[in-house]
Amino acid sequence: MNIIILGKKGQSRRLDLGHPMTMWGLILAAALLLAGSGFAGFGIARVMLKSQPLQELQALRAEVVAQRTEVAAIREQAQENLNALSVRLGQLNAHVIRLDALGDRLTRMAGLEEGEFSFQTAPAQGGPEVSFDTETEPAPDLLASLDVLESQLVNRAQQLTVLENLLMNRNLQDQVMPAGRPITKGWLSSYFGVRNDPFTGKRARHYGLDFAGAEGAEVIAVAAGVVTYSGPRYGYGNMVEINHGNGFVTRYAHNKENLVGVGDVVKKGQIVAYMGSSGRSTGPHVHFEVLQNGKVVNPLQYIRD
Repeated sequence: MNIIILGKKGQSRRLDLGHPMTMWGLILAAALLLAGSGFAGFGIARVMLKSQPLQELQALRAEVVAQRTEVAAIREQAQENLNALSVRLGQLNAHVIRLDALGDRLTRMAGLEEGEFSFQTAPAQGGPEVSFDTETEPAPDLLASLDVLESQLVNRAQQLTVLENLLMNRNLQDQVMPAGRPITKGWLSSYFGVRNDPFTGKRARHYGLDFAGAEGAEVIAVAAGVVTYSGPRYGYGNMVEINHGNGFVTRYAHNKENLVGVGDVVKKGQIVAYMGSSGRSTGPHVHFEVLQNGKVVNPLQYIRD
C-alpha cells in the first residue's frame, strides 16, 4: 500500500506502507505523539492538584488565625471580668469588716448579754422545706447581683453609723447626767431642805444631802465632767466642784483630801476625794450638792436615778 504526499511546488512523494522502515517510522511517530499527550496531561493534572490543596491549606490557616484571635479576645474579656470581680469582692469584704466592727461596738454599747447577739455567727433562720424550680427563674447577672449587694451593705453601714452616733450620744448623755450616790460606802444622814442646824439648833435651810461614813472612805463623781474648783471654801471645808455641762454642777464638801485639781477631766464613778470632817462639820461625811443652771436643786431625784 502506497501513500502519495504532495509538496508546495507540485512535487510528490510516495510512501510505501509495506516497507519496514516506513512502518517503524509511523509507529515511532505515533508513540511519540501519545507520550507527549500523556506527559502534557500529567503536567496539567499535577498543576491543578497541586494548586487546589494550597488554597485549602491557606483557607484553613486563615480560619485558625481567626479562631486564635477570637479565643484571645474571650480570654482577655474573662480576665477583665475576673479582675472586676476581685475588686468588687475586696470592696464587699471591706464593707463586711466595717459592719462587723460597728456591730461589736453597738453590741457593747447596747449592753446586750453575751451570746444574745453576735456579728461573728450567721443569723438564726428556719422554716419548712419548699421546693423551688430553678429552671423557671432566669439566672441573675452576677455583676448586677454584686451591685445590689454592695448597695445594701453601704445602706446598712450608714444606718449602723447613725445608730452608733445615737447610742454614743445617749451614752455620753448618761455619763454627764448626775445619777447615783457620791460614795461607795455610807448612809444618808441628812436631807435637802429645812432642818435644825447641827451647831445652833435653829431652823435653817440645807442645800444638799449629807452622806456619813468612815473617815477616808471614797468620794466618787456621780457624772463625768471637768473640775472647776478644788480646795478649801468657807463652811464647806475641802471641796471639789465639777461642771458636767448642760447646766449641771455637783459639789463634794468636807473632804479629808482632794484627789483632783482644777482642769482635770473626771469620769463617772472616779474617786475625786476621801471622806473627812473639814470645815463646818460634826463628823466624817460628804456634803453633796447639785446645781442646775446656777440654782441649787434637790439631789435626791438624781440619787434615786
